[in-house]
Amino acid sequence: MSKNIVVITGAGSGLGAALAKKYSTLGYHICLLGRTKSKLENTAKTLANGYSIYEVDVASKQMVGEIIHSIQDEFGSIPLLINNAGVGYFDLAENLEEDAIHQMIDINLKGTIFCSQEVLKGMKERNEGTIVNIVSTAGLEGKVTESVYSASKFGVRGFTESLALELRETSINVCAVYMGGMRTEFWDGIFSEEKTKTLMDPNDIADIIMNNIKPRKALAVTEVVIKNQR
Repeated sequence: MSKNIVVITGAGSGLGAALAKKYSTLGYHICLLGRTKSKLENTAKTLANGYSIYEVDVASKQMVGEIIHSIQDEFGSIPLLINNAGVGYFDLAENLEEDAIHQMIDINLKGTIFCSQEVLKGMKERNEGTIVNIVSTAGLEGKVTESVYSASKFGVRGFTESLALELRETSINVCAVYMGGMRTEFWDGIFSEEKTKTLMDPNDIADIIMNNIKPRKALAVTEVVIKNQR
């Protein structure tokens, strides 16, 4: 059973929901993780096969540990984790509220670390597995009004690269995905409707990710960069 399990954080909308739907059509059991149950239920309605819903704040190491252990107890070890949960608040550096700063560091960076920590033991025991960290091109270069968002994503980049080095002698793959803006609710209230139309389709991004992380003999894709043409 565990061979057909995928755990996706931030699965209630956007790229997480797109990945869930596509993996479901391939016969995977989808473990939907997120902070808002109603959003996860909306994603679940689009799925073709089995799923489980888990309300969790990935910024809480205790909650993450409890949820991951619950999944492992029910389905066995986790072969594929997609760290997709993320938030962004954009303004000049001096204008960012303290709570916004905490959320970006806690969810984007700490959440990725906590979730990865919890699946690694099982992956190491089996010497197989894949961790995919959804980063953003903000993890490759700084951007105006994205100082702390970018800082959190640079942190994820550093964590991902270091983790890959730690696992170099194993059969566990770690992949970082750096993509530009997508047409999702992430940009509601930030970009105009006209601007949002020029962004990438999350379904296209999901296809690219899935194609690149397929198990292949004697190779592994360690990072994927996807940029907007416009």
